[in-house]
Amino acid sequence: MPLIRPFRGLRPAPQHAAEVLAPPYDVLNSEEARARAAGRPWSFLHISKPEIDLPPGQDPHAPEVYAKGAESFGRLLAEGILIRDPTPRYYVYRLRMGAHTQTGLVGTASVAAYRAQRIRRHEFTRPEKEDDRVRQIEALNAQTGPVLLAYRDDADLDTRLAAVTGTAPEVDVEGGDGVRHSVWAVDDPGWCARVSERFEAMPVLYIADGHHRSAAAARVAESRAAADPGTGAEASYDYFLAVAFPASQMRILDYNRVVRDLNGLRPEAFLARLADDFTVAPADAP
Repeated sequence: MPLIRPFRGLRPAPQHAAEVLAPPYDVLNSEEARARAAGRPWSFLHISKPEIDLPPGQDPHAPEVYAKGAESFGRLLAEGILIRDPTPRYYVYRLRMGAHTQTGLVGTASVAAYRAQRIRRHEFTRPEKEDDRVRQIEALNAQTGPVLLAYRDDADLDTRLAAVTGTAPEVDVEGGDGVRHSVWAVDDPGWCARVSERFEAMPVLYIADGHHRSAAAARVAESRAAADPGTGAEASYDYFLAVAFPASQMRILDYNRVVRDLNGLRPEAFLARLADDFTVAPADAP
């Protein structure tokens, strides 16, 4: 079973990409998502945060929420906003954020490799968050967000990706947050085969983000295989959506949290307790 393979993607039609583009589901709360999607009927938030199309206060994990997401997904397909590519392919994906650029490959990654720790994890997962992603996959019969993977730099892959990004992208849009997204779809069988071979030669890939998405995909694969043993041939559920970047191009951004209750401690005492286990440094601004 290949580590990474091309696939027939469902993606925004290029002329509608800017109208569909939306932040990941887990960086906005329901109110923020509702405001962001207002007046934008094709925003992907109608699929990834479907509670925004139900009355405020709706439990985001209720069955009707997943059903609403499936309804919106079907609508964007029926209206031609989302299209399915006719043949399997890889997608070269470039992100530009100010002076920083990173270029990776979108494909599907092997669930078997994930289970065998060839695709390596570094986080524990929460069952309720896994359950949420399982329900969404089952409701849509699709995976809506890629697992972010990192791989050790490979000069041959760099050369092959650079040859693609030297041409005009099919999609080139800015998301309103200063990040420019560019996409190239590559369906040349020889190119795809050589890229697959380069990944096959890698001993491991590393999950940088998406532990709940990958765990959910593995659970769905297990349940579907049990329900339909078939002939042992590979099925689409044996792979999960992934985007892989060379490690040297990855950026680690801060992950901020606000402490609202010091549990009776004065700020100085709270910081001193934190310093027992962490490095504490003042910042110039919030």
